[in-house]
Amino acid sequence: MLNEKQILEIREHLENAQNPVFFFDNDVDGLMSFILLRRFIDRGKGVAIKSFPELDVSYVKKVDELNSDYVFILDKPVVSQEFIDEVGKRNLQIVWIDHHDVEQTVKGENLNYYNPFFTKKSNEPTSYLAYQVVNNKADRWLVMAGCISDNFLPDFVEEFAKENAEIWKKNAKSAFEVLYESDFGKLIIALDFALKDRTSSVINLINYLFEVKYPSDLLVENSRNNYILRRYNQINEVYQRLLDKAKKIARNSKKVIFFQYGGAMSLSADLANELYYRFPGKITIVAFIKGDVANISIRGNADVRKTTLKAVEKIENATGGGHKNATGAKVSLDDLEKFVGFFRKEFE
Repeated sequence: MLNEKQILEIREHLENAQNPVFFFDNDVDGLMSFILLRRFIDRGKGVAIKSFPELDVSYVKKVDELNSDYVFILDKPVVSQEFIDEVGKRNLQIVWIDHHDVEQTVKGENLNYYNPFFTKKSNEPTSYLAYQVVNNKADRWLVMAGCISDNFLPDFVEEFAKENAEIWKKNAKSAFEVLYESDFGKLIIALDFALKDRTSSVINLINYLFEVKYPSDLLVENSRNNYILRRYNQINEVYQRLLDKAKKIARNSKKVIFFQYGGAMSLSADLANELYYRFPGKITIVAFIKGDVANISIRGNADVRKTTLKAVEKIENATGGGHKNATGAKVSLDDLEKFVGFFRKEFE
């Protein structure tokens, strides 16, 4: 959690920002972090970060295009030094809010970094940290969506569950049980899939979310949200086919589930999360192959972060990191089997 001093500092930055740009990780936690802060000050533009693993220097052009006077970075574990330096040349402040267990080596006089993991060893999702800043009960459904998507139950979960019983999973014991067994979870997955659409559709989604007051509004199709549910149905058809294939592999796997696939769209994090929920006693590795590169999502009840970092350290040009139970990595296709081998050696 953020402390009171950090909350006040972030609020001051938001109040000083007249035309901020919010760079947010391209998932529901990142999206909701942005929506929460944007609704709080009612100004600024949002840009989903699709580069992996870092926010790289190419995004500086967005700062210039939008004529931004402040830069906020939300839910992104790695930012390039070149990006920090280039924004610094424009004499703009950077406010970076994150919750990943990643020691930062980048520096800048214009950099304001907030990550409670290194002060209180707490890793509440970034949307929860944003909610601490805005402190508006009407926005609780936004932070709840961000938290559930990141496998986290916030402290107000019981009250929220009672208020939204018709779309909640009764007596849910975990965030992922809500995600995969309730209408509220369907809403979250629909938002996640909507983020995988073309830029103009994502902008429409963002503008719509600025106005939505109740989560149930998203579950009743109308002229404002029909493209969200249409996109959900479109991607879900592909997703379910991949999930069925992955489940067959999972059932025949000992301790480590390894599933790889290709195609036009990366769904590796989504697949890894659901396999992790459906097969809790196993380590899940899902690799999306694009050209000669493998983008990998790893989940498990063990410390998969430790093994991920060990693997990328030993593999040339590999990158990766994340949380104790959920990490990501990027390796060349030629090194994919070697990467998976670290997990087989560790856990099988």
